[in-house]
Amino acid sequence: MVPMLLVLLLAVVLFGVGFAAKVLWWIAVLVLLIWLLGFIVRPLTGEGRRATWYRW
Repeated sequence: MVPMLLVLLLAVVLFGVGFAAKVLWWIAVLVLLIWLLGFIVRPLTGEGRRATWYRW
């Protein structure tokens, strides 16, 4: 009975890790898309030009 419970516990842990890794990949892709969108959609400066992507 104990080996069967250990295998079941291992399966649950591996499923949780796999699910968390997949969710983290989707979050990383979403953050990358927002970051890239920041280069495209930049505010205009006072002269009507696009602002630079850096702050200094």
